[in-house]
Parts: sequence; C-alpha cells; structure tokens
Amino acid sequence: MDKLKYLYGGIASFTAYVFGGMDSLMAVLLILIAIDFISGFIKAWANKEFTSSKFYIGGVKKLGILLIVALATQLDTLMVGETVIFRVASITYYIANEGFSILENWGALGLPLPKALKDALAKLKEDSNDNQ
Repeated sequence: MDKLKYLYGGIASFTAYVFGGMDSLMAVLLILIAIDFISGFIKAWANKEFTSSKFYIGGVKKLGILLIVALATQLDTLMVGETVIFRVASITYYIANEGFSILENWGALGLPLPKALKDALAKLKEDSNDNQ
C-alpha cells in the first residue's frame, strides 16, 4: 500500500512541476477541456456524425493543449525571475478557445447562448492574442 502512495505522490509532484501547479487558471482549463470533449461528443452523437476517428483526434488535440501548456511552463522556468508569462498566455488562450468551442457545440444543437458570455470569451481571446 505504501508503494502505491509513493507512486501517486510521485505522479502528482511531477505533474505539478510540469504544469506549474494547480491554480485557478489550470483548474478552469481542465474543466473546460472536459466540458468541450463531452459537448463535442453530444453534438456528434445528436447529429449522427460520431466516428471513432473524430473522437480520437479530439482527444489528441486535448492532449496537445496540455503539452503546449507544459512547454510554456517550462519556458517560464528558463526566464530569470520566475515569470509565468508564457504559461498564463497559453492557458488564457486555450480557455478562450475551449469556451468558444463549447458555445459552438451547444449552439449547433439549438441552445440559446448568452451574448455576455460570447463577449467575455471574445475579450479574453483578444487579450491573450495581444500578449503574444
């Protein structure tokens, strides 16, 4: 049992190091990734467009997002003064992208979408593009 605890502890420590810890930005990104994955699945199923290859490619894209965040976090560690510029820029960019994707998925199913939410995501994406 202790070996299992050490394994989980090691995985958690490694993950925290690679992604820069679990702050509110990372938590929001992970939640939006999950919601987008689920909403994309529901949209494809409802529109009878579901294929295993699309599902697989969607999963690979989500993994790609996490790898880009890991890259940005590691680039920040190379910067003098412990900055988080690249990490924050990449996470906010992907939060906006995932948010738009979620809105597109639910909008395609006929769900009315709040204009304020669309505007907030557009502003977030604009701000993250300005920081690049």
